[in-house]
Amino acid sequence: MNKSIFQNIKYHNSAEDYLGRFYGEFMSYSGGDGQTLGIVLTPKHITELFCDLAQLKPTDKVIDPCCGTAGFLIAAMHKMVKMTDNDSQRRSIKRDQLFGIEQQPYMFTIATTNMILRGDGKSNLHNLDFLKQNPNQIQLKGCTVGMMNPPYSQGTKQDPSQYEISFTEHLLNSLAEGARAIVIIPQSSVTGKSKEEQNIKNNILKKHTLEGVITLNKNTFYGVGTNPCIAVFTAGIPHAKNHLCKFINFEDDGYVVSKHIGLEETASAKDKRQHLLDVWFGRIEAETKFCVTTTIEAEDEWLHAFYYFNDEIPSEKDFENTMADYLTFEFNMITHGRGYLFENTINGRENE
Repeated sequence: MNKSIFQNIKYHNSAEDYLGRFYGEFMSYSGGDGQTLGIVLTPKHITELFCDLAQLKPTDKVIDPCCGTAGFLIAAMHKMVKMTDNDSQRRSIKRDQLFGIEQQPYMFTIATTNMILRGDGKSNLHNLDFLKQNPNQIQLKGCTVGMMNPPYSQGTKQDPSQYEISFTEHLLNSLAEGARAIVIIPQSSVTGKSKEEQNIKNNILKKHTLEGVITLNKNTFYGVGTNPCIAVFTAGIPHAKNHLCKFINFEDDGYVVSKHIGLEETASAKDKRQHLLDVWFGRIEAETKFCVTTTIEAEDEWLHAFYYFNDEIPSEKDFENTMADYLTFEFNMITHGRGYLFENTINGRENE
């Protein structure tokens, strides 16, 4: 244990949130896993992807206002520390450039322990309710990057402040002008399933810029039952009508669910992630079935599926496969005593 875990944390600057993984594993054997409080811990490959999307620099100030066990802050610290050989700057990164807020006391304790083990990165962690903090006060910290995985499924029409998109707006209002903000939220948050959420989306565009949304693997939070996406914003700059956003379908990310293990990385995952980053930063072109670049409206569903138009002409083989699937479905229904579903269709064929 000492050699494989503690030394890896303390001396190898690992980006792995070991304590968070322990917590998640222990909770899975208890009466609840935190989901009643909307707690969903972020996998390491997502926290690292956030760092790449943010294009972190060693001079950045990073805030996570729903920091949980500090997974994003650990990944950011790891990335930034590796980018400099200056010991003084490394100390500054750990002590002065990482900010976290966590409402749940036990999660805050884990986050603090995590940061202590990595060399006194705890000094800017606070056990507070983020939504009750004045964003103008937080803005004075001058944070240039915001990362967040807010509590899920807590918002209601009676309390719209708890919607994930409301947390997103509060984060954006708390950042320095021009800061990058990246959040992982349910897809329903960017479609605007309620009038209240639609209003929040509209308010966001009045003050901030949406850069794009990445649709993720449905099993990213395996066992939780939420379909997540990553939304990327630039804070403090109103969204221009002609601004082009990118919407990417990254459901095929190279991670698969394995029996008794959960979500597992395959050999193709690194290449798929690199392809995503190359497309996101405009280094290569991509087919529209992977990425659509377009202007947006607040009323739009900010997802690839909303903007994507399949302009490929179906082949004869596609037609044959579709017909075969339908006939198989019809046969299965009839053999299971549900032929009545097709009575109108059958009668229609006879009339022909």
